[in-house]
Amino acid sequence: MISLGMLRDVWKFRDFMWGAVKREFQARWTGTQLGAFWVVAQPLATILIFTLIFSRLINPSLPGHSSRFAYSIYLCSGVLTWNLFAEMLGRSVSIFVENANLLKKIRFPKLCLPIIVLTSSILNFAVILSLFLLFLVLVSAFPGVVVLAALPVLLIQAGFAIGLGILLATVNVFYRDIQQIVQIVLQFWFWLTPIVYAVNQLPGTARDLMSWNPMWRLVQAYQDIFLGHRLPEWSALGYPALLALFFLGLGMFAYHRLQGEIVDEL
Repeated sequence: MISLGMLRDVWKFRDFMWGAVKREFQARWTGTQLGAFWVVAQPLATILIFTLIFSRLINPSLPGHSSRFAYSIYLCSGVLTWNLFAEMLGRSVSIFVENANLLKKIRFPKLCLPIIVLTSSILNFAVILSLFLLFLVLVSAFPGVVVLAALPVLLIQAGFAIGLGILLATVNVFYRDIQQIVQIVLQFWFWLTPIVYAVNQLPGTARDLMSWNPMWRLVQAYQDIFLGHRLPEWSALGYPALLALFFLGLGMFAYHRLQGEIVDEL
C-alpha cells in the first residue's frame, strides 16, 4: 500500500538517503592505505578464484558450450547475482532493529532505510558487474547488446528482494528470530538453486520442483544473457515478477499497518 503522500515524504529525505549511501560506500576504504582499490579487490578476487580454481576442479558438462571459460561465466553469472539478492534481503531484514537508536532520535520515514540498502547494494553490484563485463571482454565472450536485457531482470530481482525484505523487516521488529531464520534459509536456498552445479545434472523430479524456485529462473536469465548470449525466456520470468509484486504489496501493507508500533517495540 504505497500512497503519493508516502512517496513525497520519502523524496523529501533524498539527500539524507544519498548521504547515507555515500558514507557507507566510503567507509569500505576509509583509513586504509590502498583506498578505493579495496572496492574492486574482493569482486576481482572472486572472479579470479572462480576462473582459475573452481572451473578446473568442478567443470561440469554445459551442453552447447565448449569454451574453457564457459563454467567460469556460468558460475559468476549465478554467484554474483545471488550475492546481490542475499545482500539486499539479509540487510533489509534487520534494518529497523539495527537502526533503532536512529529511529528513536530522528523523525524521518522509516522506508528510507530499505531504500538506502537497495541503493547501496545496487551500487556495489554495479562495480562488480563492471569487472565481470571487463572479464567477458578480455576472454572474447562479451554478449553484446543482449547485455541490456539484464536490466529488467535486475529490476525484478530487486523488487522481489526488497519487497520480501520490507515484509520480514517489519515482522522482525516483533519476532527477532526472523533474522536468524533468514540467514539459515539463505544458505539452503543457495544450494537449492543451480548456481554451482548445472541444472542438467538434476533428475527429472528435482527439475520439476526447481521450477518453483524464483531465484533459479532469475539466475537462469542471467546465465542466458552472459553465457548463452541470448535473451532470457521472458515468459519464465513472469513467475518471479508476480512474486515481486506480491511481496512488495504485502510488505508495504504490513509496514503500513504496523509502522506506528515499530519504534515502540525497538
